[in-house]
Amino acid sequence: MTGPVAGDRSHKARRLTLVLLALLAAAGIAGLAIGAAGTSLWSALGDLLNGREMSLRDRVVLWDIRAPRVLMGMLVGAALAVSGAVLQGLFRNPLADPGIVGVSAGASLGAVSAIVLGGMLPFAAALGNWLVPLAAFAGSWIATMVLYRIATRAGRTSVATMLLAGIALTALTMALTGMIVYIADDAQLRDFTFWNMGSLAGATWSKLAAAPLILLPLLAAPALAHGLNGLALGEAAAGHIGIPVQRLKSAAILTVAAATGAAVAASGGIGFVGIVVPHLLRLTSGPDHRCLLLNSALLGAALLLLADLVSRTIIAPAELPIGIITAVIGGPFFLFILLRQRSLLDL
Repeated sequence: MTGPVAGDRSHKARRLTLVLLALLAAAGIAGLAIGAAGTSLWSALGDLLNGREMSLRDRVVLWDIRAPRVLMGMLVGAALAVSGAVLQGLFRNPLADPGIVGVSAGASLGAVSAIVLGGMLPFAAALGNWLVPLAAFAGSWIATMVLYRIATRAGRTSVATMLLAGIALTALTMALTGMIVYIADDAQLRDFTFWNMGSLAGATWSKLAAAPLILLPLLAAPALAHGLNGLALGEAAAGHIGIPVQRLKSAAILTVAAATGAAVAASGGIGFVGIVVPHLLRLTSGPDHRCLLLNSALLGAALLLLADLVSRTIIAPAELPIGIITAVIGGPFFLFILLRQRSLLDL
């Protein structure tokens, strides 16, 4: 019997999967058990196990408020992290994130348009609380499709063109966002500012009806793993070993647009997760996307749940936007990891 091949870290990645599953379970339980309201998860479970009816307070806090928030946090965190992993594999750049393909900028433009100009639409009242998420999702998709069309010529998509065009399109989109913000009143400006910093506070069971928009691309992402592994050799080499490179690019971009667009629409702008989670996993357990995509989903979900737990307890009963927490915690940690790994990254 032979041992692992030198340099093969797949066994380490599989062990890490078990650790991350335990971390996600612990984060989910903590999200249900801890909060500003003095409700005990264990007391409520004791009532259920003993055949007693759960109190109205426990049912509202645990089932109607915390449970959908925990599930939404898992989906959003997993979507952002997996999208980052796919883009880093596609661009062969560990610093790539979903913002490169215009998803975040397009979503911001859609959201601010709905907040400031939505009252002019005849169907705005009928959509109610769905107006801003739908507008953000539409904005992210339109921006991504425009960028994809710009970067595609004669049936081939240029990754370099997409990167450069993404910078220009993001700048243009943010300029349009700034113009709309300029005409917003104080209440509209406050609404957009809080949306742009990200939060899971609006998670409800009705909003989880949009979960398939996040879940379907997450389930489809593992099908990209083999192609992304081959793409690490370069596009020409990947083509020679039978990988349909153009089809892989198209599938990767559409997967990222769907997952990130739906996640940003549900929670607002949340940074750090999409770039740091897959990058840290590559440093610890290797670049094999067969394990990396799953572990990114688990760590992204757990990380966002923990960040949300901090955001709603650190100044309870008030709540900090979750984007602030991810930036404050993640930024210095990411820099620390980069400084320790400079020799490996050749930076």
